[in-house]
Amino acid sequence: MEKKADELVRAAAASYLDGPAYQRPSPRGENVLVPGGMFLCQVVPRHERVYLPQITAW
Repeated sequence: MEKKADELVRAAAASYLDGPAYQRPSPRGENVLVPGGMFLCQVVPRHERVYLPQITAW
């Protein structure tokens, strides 16, 4: 899961280059399925953060 989360952070950095100057609404949260579990992620460009409020392993 950590590897997939790192990939999401790199993708968000490339997609939202203007960071704190971003004026549109933040993208919706999404569920990401990975081998052995899933996590919910929320990209907030103005904060320059990717939040993972839920991680579920199975």
